[in-house]
Amino acid sequence: MCGIAGYISKKAVSDAYLRRMIDSLRYRGPDGSGLYKKDNEEYQIGLAHRRLSIIDLSNASSQPMQFEHLVLSFNGEIYNFKEIRNELIHQGYTFNSSGDTEVLLKSFHYWGIDAVGKFIGMFAIALWDEAEETLFLYRDRLGIKPLYYYINDQCLVFGSELKPLMLYPYFQKRINSSVLSSYLVNGYIPAPETIFENTRKLRPGCFLRYQIGELSEHVYWSVKKSFEDKNLENNNFEICKNELKNLLRSSVGYRMISDVPLGTFLSGGYDSSLITAVAQELSDIKINTFSIGFNEASYNEANFAKDIANHLGTVHNELYISVDQCKNLLEDLPLYYDEPFADSSMLPTMIVSKLAKDKVTVALTGDGGDELFCGYNSYLQDLKYQRLKPICRVLSRFNSIIPIEFFLSQIGRKYVKLANMDSDDSIINIHNIYSRYYLNEIIKDMPYSFSDSFNRNIALSRNIQEKHILMDMVTYLPDDILTKVDRASMSVSLEARVPLLDHRIVDFSLSIPHHYKFRNGVGKFILKEIAHDYIPKSIMDRPKKGFGIPIYQWIHKDFYYLIEHFLSEEYLKKQGMFNEASVTKLLKNFNRENNEGYFGKIVWHLLVFQMWYDRYFESD
Repeated sequence: MCGIAGYISKKAVSDAYLRRMIDSLRYRGPDGSGLYKKDNEEYQIGLAHRRLSIIDLSNASSQPMQFEHLVLSFNGEIYNFKEIRNELIHQGYTFNSSGDTEVLLKSFHYWGIDAVGKFIGMFAIALWDEAEETLFLYRDRLGIKPLYYYINDQCLVFGSELKPLMLYPYFQKRINSSVLSSYLVNGYIPAPETIFENTRKLRPGCFLRYQIGELSEHVYWSVKKSFEDKNLENNNFEICKNELKNLLRSSVGYRMISDVPLGTFLSGGYDSSLITAVAQELSDIKINTFSIGFNEASYNEANFAKDIANHLGTVHNELYISVDQCKNLLEDLPLYYDEPFADSSMLPTMIVSKLAKDKVTVALTGDGGDELFCGYNSYLQDLKYQRLKPICRVLSRFNSIIPIEFFLSQIGRKYVKLANMDSDDSIINIHNIYSRYYLNEIIKDMPYSFSDSFNRNIALSRNIQEKHILMDMVTYLPDDILTKVDRASMSVSLEARVPLLDHRIVDFSLSIPHHYKFRNGVGKFILKEIAHDYIPKSIMDRPKKGFGIPIYQWIHKDFYYLIEHFLSEEYLKKQGMFNEASVTKLLKNFNRENNEGYFGKIVWHLLVFQMWYDRYFESD
């Protein structure tokens, strides 16, 4: 795991700037760094790398790495590199290292751009072809590893995060106001947009081809294509279960390849418990497991995690966290999350990452199971709301004549939903309806609008749960969940690996009948059946809890000082982005509610944005 950065520029850029760019990612790669730079009459090319040594700890795997006309700077892991290396040896290639970087580089040399289809792993790749004077940027299929780029008629600049881009000497730091409403509703900015103008996230499963003045984006894998290519000929549940179990064992086995200590995050839920069970089964020694707990009982699963660890025989490590520990992290959030990002579970994820880093350098996580196998409670709610759709259509039709929404809100805020659930699309996005209801007043001159990315794959299925899953796989999963885990783990130089998002498992999940995932009101059915082969059902079965914190309770009390500063009339006037009167009204409603989150959600998202803005604009 590493950090990468670089550029092609028509303007001169000194080595010192390239060094500053990559050193802004030192925590992603504390074990070493390297630069590649070349000038010609028309442009400069610079590639830079920070290394976190995981496989082949020697200097033989240092980057940027060059072979003939190709130069590589790469962040991630290629888990099947040994098999690919053997293929290349049969083709006459020799190797000077025992890691995956040289295999990756020589794969592109032999197979060209199609080499990416051979890789099982997570990656963000910058590949410079000196002969063709072309830069290629690749991102892994699911978006586990991040890659940002900034482009104008003078340059293309890229990096694992936004900080290197901001340090490029000719970067124009202008806020992309069109994404503000989407951010305030969702707490993240969906790809390919970012918070800055002319700056984008490379979408999962895509690669860029760039020559001076010419940029093209290409798709080599997509959720849509995988779903459309599904084969439902095999309708035998036991055969599917065994195939998935074998894929899990293969995926976890690959992700246990490491020259440094390894463990797992264990929350006590099905996904992390299953990954831990398979990892322990494949290990010759007891593995380390890491859990955090909360004193607030409604958020605490540490006791369940401990029971599972005892059953599996792992070396278990747990830590109960407090509001003060989370408060101590607030100041550093914009450093590691250098684009506004407001999923409050980033705080406990950072804490459990720090706990793990004390003993290991690699941690396996259970992320992805809910999206692939229909695990979220919202997928169950889809079916409940769908039954109300005929009534909602009538209410929605009358809403244009009389203020139905207003009358429903007087009965109770949750009833506002009834006037807004007249289609599958609106049902899937209904959790954001109350936030959207107030945004037009808060953001100056910028009405709310949905990003097209939310609906990119929504029409592929007639099943509303499948529609929701497909949408989450292209938005919520890469732009929220995987972003959270990447930044939290990298903040302490810990590599997080995600076995459930092996693309072979993803392809499999998209190919099986939906009733294998959701049966008799139970989500993740097939995954749970496999888990019960390792862990008794009596230990596992209980109501699902998210990996959250009592954030609305905390911002009412312990974090209220942030409101007093960042949402004060004085600060808002100076900043000039939000309507002071509307924010004041929002805060009055927030102070009156308990911990429902209707208003607290927008307040928290605003606060995170303001902390980010303060660091990258006010502190300049």
